[in-house]
Amino acid sequence: MDGRTRKKPSAAGLGVLTAVLCCLGCRQPVSPSVPLEIPQQFSQSGTAPLPEKWWESFHDPLLTALIEEALGNNFTIRSAWDRLRQAEEAAVQAGASLFPAVQYSGEAARTRREVSNQTQYTSEYSVGLTASYEADLWGRVRSARQAALLDAQAARDDLAAAAVSLSAAAAQTWYRLVEARLQAALLKEQLRTNEKVLEIVRMQFGQGQGTAADVLRQRQLVEATRGQLIEAEKSIVLFEYQLAVLLGRTPAQGLFAAEGSLPPLPPLPDVGLPAQTLTRRPDVASAYKAVLAADRRLAAAIADQYPKITLGAAAQTSAERVRDLFEDWLGRLAADAVGPLWDAGYRKAEVRKRKAVLSERIHRYGQTLLTALQEVEEALEENRSRQRLTENLRLQLDLARQVRQTTESKYLQGQLDYLRVLESLLSEQGLERQLLAAQRAQLERRIDLCRAIAGPWTLDEPSQ
Repeated sequence: MDGRTRKKPSAAGLGVLTAVLCCLGCRQPVSPSVPLEIPQQFSQSGTAPLPEKWWESFHDPLLTALIEEALGNNFTIRSAWDRLRQAEEAAVQAGASLFPAVQYSGEAARTRREVSNQTQYTSEYSVGLTASYEADLWGRVRSARQAALLDAQAARDDLAAAAVSLSAAAAQTWYRLVEARLQAALLKEQLRTNEKVLEIVRMQFGQGQGTAADVLRQRQLVEATRGQLIEAEKSIVLFEYQLAVLLGRTPAQGLFAAEGSLPPLPPLPDVGLPAQTLTRRPDVASAYKAVLAADRRLAAAIADQYPKITLGAAAQTSAERVRDLFEDWLGRLAADAVGPLWDAGYRKAEVRKRKAVLSERIHRYGQTLLTALQEVEEALEENRSRQRLTENLRLQLDLARQVRQTTESKYLQGQLDYLRVLESLLSEQGLERQLLAAQRAQLERRIDLCRAIAGPWTLDEPSQ
């Protein structure tokens, strides 16, 4: 014992690590067990099948066009494609050591000598071939190549996860833009209504049936509505900027079709069984492959403690004239064995480090699973509660309209004062805006659910 304290791994992580170590004797890849108990089903589910491209369930051609543009032009997605290409080429490099390396060499030399006041020239030409190959007896090279291949697969999963996130962000920003436009149109309509009411209040005041305070209150409502309209118009511009950047455009290019609308809410999708849904998610798949890659790098670190056997072959020919080069050949075969005798504990420390990396990847995988389950359950609950809230707001709005109509009629008949009219008008107009925001929020929560259960789809690599 060296006096250093080590934190004990969790029971789940220890079980996987033990399985890994048992299998390293035969150097076979280990399939890690799930480090937590997956529930049998989610708390609720719909029945509608979710398309591979989840946004097609909204049946919105404008949304489809925007997401396709984002997937082709967004710089975050392009960066993910670059990382995928890097990982794929790294896998090619890692696999190159499984094959012999062959090199050629060539040399030409001309020598000048002064002998008895005479200059003599001699020429020499040589050509050679060398080949070397590491006999991967302990599986070190194979394990490193398998780890690199798993890294490339994880990079493809990361690309798919980025595409899911981007598509959801583009959809949510688009519907926020649509809502801002609808809010602006609604505020303009409310402004016209409030101006008409102002004229009625002025007329009532002129006829001695109202007060100057009633006129001032209504004028204040008109100006307050104008202020809300200014905020809505600002939101339109800001959402256009945000959407433009998601689509790979500059903010100044953020010009989008003005005919967009909030579509009807699609049916609740079938979320499937938790195990199936988690397997489909690309972020979970990436975390799983990261565990497998860490396992293979641990195997490579263990194999690196054993001798390396290298086979070599060389052939060389030389002559004073080019035409005589291939008359005589010198051949050589060799086998080298190199192994660690003393490295101050470097390789053992590398093995311990790789075990810690594997344990960390297992725990990260477990956290990814938990987060995925949380996202699905939260999205399901949000969808349920948002639907109830929207239905409640519709009922409130219907009642508010009835109240406003009744109070207006009684006010014109002189049976109620103006404050009751103003109160009913404010309530109705506020509920109209709340209902519009709730409809957009419903779509956002449905987008969250689609993102939480969406799997990968075929992506076209953008042109350079």
